[in-house]
Amino acid sequence: MAENNLGMAPEDPKAAKKRLAAEKKEYKKKLKEQRKEQKQKEEEFAERTAEINGDNAGGFATLVITFLIIIIWLAIMALLIKLDVGHFGSEILAPLLKDIPYVNLILPEGSVQKSAPSESQVDYSAAGSSASGIESIEEANAYIKRLEQALQTEMEQNSSYASSIEKLQAEVARLAPFEEQQKEFYEERASFYNSIVYGDYAPDASAYASYYAMIDPDTAAEIYQKVVQGEVDDAAIEAFAKTYSGMKAKNAAEIFDQMVEENQIELVAKILAQMKVDDRAKILAAMTKEHSAKLTQLLEPNAMEQKTTKVTG
Repeated sequence: MAENNLGMAPEDPKAAKKRLAAEKKEYKKKLKEQRKEQKQKEEEFAERTAEINGDNAGGFATLVITFLIIIIWLAIMALLIKLDVGHFGSEILAPLLKDIPYVNLILPEGSVQKSAPSESQVDYSAAGSSASGIESIEEANAYIKRLEQALQTEMEQNSSYASSIEKLQAEVARLAPFEEQQKEFYEERASFYNSIVYGDYAPDASAYASYYAMIDPDTAAEIYQKVVQGEVDDAAIEAFAKTYSGMKAKNAAEIFDQMVEENQIELVAKILAQMKVDDRAKILAAMTKEHSAKLTQLLEPNAMEQKTTKVTG
């Protein structure tokens, strides 16, 4: 053999290297195929083992069994609730589930209202006086409707009050010029009495005596009585005006209404004429409309002047 080796030519290093690489590659390929075959055998062995142990269904069987167990437990719970064992269904679950459709079917009989009143059947005017007693959606809707109706009523009343206030303010504005004219008239009358009747150049007592002697005695006595009575009335009316101005308008209005009904409307007009505009307006507003209208006519300067002329002659 040594001779044969000696007789053979030495192998080319490149070719030897190439051959070794090919053998190495072939070895790796065979090793990979062996590993693949081993893995396949392991998988087959695992499958056979599962078949033998009855676990061939795997995760699907577990899911099915779990679902069946849940269904059974739910059925048992629904049966216990329906039978109202320990009043669990009627006292604990009924308030929570009674308004949920279909789910409330598992509740015990009688724990759910079969027919709820419709919105048209609810009496909104008597649907509880406060929100604390509301126990259902129908009662809540009725309570809201009642509040809306009360709000509407209050708004209508406020509108009516606003209209009345506007009318009274317009009446005060209308009477303001008459008040000013009346004030001017009384000032002119006072000036006339001070300068003509009671002034330095006024006629003396003998002149008045001769005048009364010229006329009929009964007429003279009547005129004198009216003059004296007029002076007393002016002082008394001024005192009445101060008294009634200090009272509440409502109380003064009640007294004046009664006096008008007793045919003392002229006296009431004289008292009101001595008051301030604001006090008189408040009292007239508190009186009845009929009496207030009559007194307004009497309080006009022309009417007051005619009444004064009649009294003073």
